[in-house]
Amino acid sequence: MSDGAPAYGLWSLVVVNSVVFIAFAYSFFKPQTSRDWRSFGAFSAFLVALFVEMYGFPLTIYFLSGWLQSRFPGIDWFSHDAGHLLEMMFGWKTNPHAGPFHILSFVLIGAGFLLISAAWSVLYDAQRTRSLATSGPYSYVRHPQYVGFILVMSGFLVQWPTILTLAMFPVLTTMYVKLARDEERDARAEFGGAYSRYAAEVPGFIPKLGRLLGRAPSSDYRHG
Repeated sequence: MSDGAPAYGLWSLVVVNSVVFIAFAYSFFKPQTSRDWRSFGAFSAFLVALFVEMYGFPLTIYFLSGWLQSRFPGIDWFSHDAGHLLEMMFGWKTNPHAGPFHILSFVLIGAGFLLISAAWSVLYDAQRTRSLATSGPYSYVRHPQYVGFILVMSGFLVQWPTILTLAMFPVLTTMYVKLARDEERDARAEFGGAYSRYAAEVPGFIPKLGRLLGRAPSSDYRHG
């Protein structure tokens, strides 16, 4: 037995991190409709599942421990740092918190939260004036908030992959696509041809390369 601090079983950290990150996400997203709450609730479930394995019980490590130990001997797979599976498996000779996957995860998570926040600001102004949201992030993709959630989840998966969150990721992504389609039906009913022109010009989730490079939209979907 080691006299060091325990790597897992830290349920208070599970609760604290879940509350902090969910509250942080809430401050960016500010759900209002039932559809908003469904998407936010699913994202919150992903965060809870992540932190349970990060600090509570390492289900993925237990499940894969035999394979991991045989393929990567010499690593204490039940130490906390070993939960950064990609850093360990690629054998970076550095603290996993300063490794390339960890840095990439922060870039993805930060970009996701910034996108959610920027999109909410545009959407709030559009809803207040009962107009179509087409500026800011909405000039690149039609569903920037859902893209933001996907980026944040991707970042956490890069940082701390688990079996449960890997299984949840495609389910939640599919749910976001379905919610986006529901929103588009509502928008077409409200804005008619204006939304159809907007949807023809702006992709749903993956921005056009030319638009990322600063090229202006080829048509004015914001009027008429």
